[in-house]
Amino acid sequence: MSALSGMTGFGRADGALDGWTWSVEARSVNGRNLDVRFRGPNGFDALERLAKSAAQARLSRGQVTVGVQARRAAGDASALKVNEAVLARYLQLANQLAEEGATPPSADGLLALRGVLDAEDEDAEDPQAHAAVEAAMAATVEQALDALRASREQEGEQLRPVIQDFIDRIQALVGSAETEAAAQTEAVRERFARRMAELAPDAPGLEDRIVLEAAALATKADVREELDRLAAHVASARALLQQPPAGRKLDFLIQEFMREANTLCSKSATTALTAVGLDLKAVIEQLREQVQNVE
Repeated sequence: MSALSGMTGFGRADGALDGWTWSVEARSVNGRNLDVRFRGPNGFDALERLAKSAAQARLSRGQVTVGVQARRAAGDASALKVNEAVLARYLQLANQLAEEGATPPSADGLLALRGVLDAEDEDAEDPQAHAAVEAAMAATVEQALDALRASREQEGEQLRPVIQDFIDRIQALVGSAETEAAAQTEAVRERFARRMAELAPDAPGLEDRIVLEAAALATKADVREELDRLAAHVASARALLQQPPAGRKLDFLIQEFMREANTLCSKSATTALTAVGLDLKAVIEQLREQVQNVE
């Protein structure tokens, strides 16, 4: 049995490489189509394209948000360098001031001046190392998306018995409608005969006219075609549950269910059949609400 997937879920994964640490969170909610939104660290421009491609390979519907939070370890003293050009200008100025009687500068004082010490530029890291970190982040994104998919499949398997129960109830109501529809022809004939007898009890050929008119009314009230289609839709719904992703097709099938149920109610000539039709519409609407959660 193929896994039925829902559209609500959450996945998380963490990674680290070359002084970088990061965490990835992927979450999704219901959506008519697949809409992937990405938030990531600066400097890793290819990550968004890779994340969206990975999501499209795993999911077909839902609003998906993928977020990557990354941090690079702070550098130590070995990552500092002296800006010799700036230091030379400071020394020149300091010597001029010393000739005029000022106190000569100390080494620690010079190093504390703005621009003398520079931290190594993080953006200037080795391109190959940067690409390796980006590839590792992309792999972590895929892990988070795998976890998200597993979460959605867990939701789908929880939905499966609920949806099956609604389909069972629809099938039972279709059976009840068939029973009530079988008695509808006789009910129409009796109703028409009683009305004609009240309006024109002495009309010539009354019995023949009752038969003809009752037959015409019964034909208009025939719901055999609607019941056959409802039974076919029940079979289709059961098959779709075994062939995910089924959400879009189930959405369309629910519309067909409701169309036949509405026609059944409009053709009903008895209160009993109308009651069954109304119950059928209520269950179909409940099924629609659950199907909205299926991928």
